[in-house]
Amino acid sequence: MNRELLDTEHVLHLKRLGINTSQEAVIYMREDCAICRSEGFAAHARVKVELNGRSIIATINVVTSAFLSPGEAGLSEAAFHLLRGSEGERITIHHPSPLNSLSAVRSKVYGNQLNQTQFSAIAKDIAKGRYSDIHLSAFLTGCAGENLNRAEIVALTRSMIDVGDRIDWGRSPIVDKHCVGGLPGNRTTPIIVAIAAACGLTMPKTSSRAITSPAGTADAMETLAPVELSIDAMRKVVENEGGCVVWGGGVNLSPIDDILIRIERVLDLDSEGQLVASVLSKKAAAGSTHLVLDLPVGPSAKVRSSKAARSLSDHLIAVAECLGIKATAMLTDGLQPVGAGIGPALEAQDVLSVLKNEQDAPVDLHKRAVTLAGEILELASKVPSGQGVQMAHSAIVDGGAWNKFQAICDAQGGMKTPPHASQTFPIEASRSGRISAFDNRLLSRIAKLSGAPGAPAAGLKLHKKIGDSVSKGEPLYTIHAETPGEINYALEFVRSSSDVIVIEEIR
Repeated sequence: MNRELLDTEHVLHLKRLGINTSQEAVIYMREDCAICRSEGFAAHARVKVELNGRSIIATINVVTSAFLSPGEAGLSEAAFHLLRGSEGERITIHHPSPLNSLSAVRSKVYGNQLNQTQFSAIAKDIAKGRYSDIHLSAFLTGCAGENLNRAEIVALTRSMIDVGDRIDWGRSPIVDKHCVGGLPGNRTTPIIVAIAAACGLTMPKTSSRAITSPAGTADAMETLAPVELSIDAMRKVVENEGGCVVWGGGVNLSPIDDILIRIERVLDLDSEGQLVASVLSKKAAAGSTHLVLDLPVGPSAKVRSSKAARSLSDHLIAVAECLGIKATAMLTDGLQPVGAGIGPALEAQDVLSVLKNEQDAPVDLHKRAVTLAGEILELASKVPSGQGVQMAHSAIVDGGAWNKFQAICDAQGGMKTPPHASQTFPIEASRSGRISAFDNRLLSRIAKLSGAPGAPAAGLKLHKKIGDSVSKGEPLYTIHAETPGEINYALEFVRSSSDVIVIEEIR
């Protein structure tokens, strides 16, 4: 049999199926496909798909119906975009090269320590798309809990940095701020960027979209200005205005972080070592030299105790030092949401009210943003110790931060007005008393059920804080949604849940 005939037997015609498999590349092949039968390919097998000199690694899903015609192979949207093909083009399918880095993953699963070379090999294969979701799950499980020591966290962080781009701003300090999350609202970042830039610092902020929350910083900022900028566009904004707030997924900084986060979300794993590597790989790749970390602590926050917060902050600061970043951590109140809004547009409205120094702006959001911004100003030696908060506060009061924020939004593509929900429903107090506690996780769940963050205007607006008095029938919070169905979906959960907001009797 000649070579031309052999190649023909490995050729199929490409079909775009429009199936969303998130970031996983999937190829759909008929059960009676000659390639599957001759090569022994079965469901979940990994194959190399080639087209016009380009190639991807994809996971096989086997089709047993007439969904595909003989001689066709379908690609998921992720695979189709990676391969950059067109319907009807001829693709070839082969066995991929051996995935040697999996031996290191198996070693980690069995509790062994990995070195820099092993982590680098794993990171390179993940970045090339060679790991299936099953492989990624095994790697993350092996690293979960406290299974990474300090040396391994540093090695993992460096390997995540090395597989992506890095930005060199050619100067110092380059400041940044990161919150470990777990607290609804708390949308301090856009305010802090505006303050820092207005005070003469450089703060190129790359932010994430929601992972398990009703809104990420990028989701909230996107209701105010475009956030999907290239590195070149981001650099231009920062050079002109001193700061930006853009989506980190739009630039190739620590690219495997988003891949790992997608799997962590499904597994609901909360690995301290992975969190440290995730945070600091992005900061180092973005060129940060000075970093303030916000660690909210509370029983329904991500960090539940002061002991856990100290352990996490020790790892973050030590690893940051190994990367040449001067970092400090602040343990903050994680007992209740920060601000009134929970959800992209509602949180953006809080940001605007603080920056405009409006009389009804959320006091807690203003205070936390100013406190963190003050710490950044002092860490970067912009002001002497103890004077940062006053400088940050003045930047809001004198309008400097608001003017700078508008300039940043314009530079990113133009400032927008956050949308408002067409559907609202107040949740009233079932008894009179005093607010004593919030369940942050349940509030986040309600906001997500109302449509956030996919529906930008959806979420919750809080009307009370811990310590406030409330009368029976008085609104505690209002659900915002874009459709009646989503309102009803959220209400069904509210009616089945107790202690979302705890009201104690006033004695």
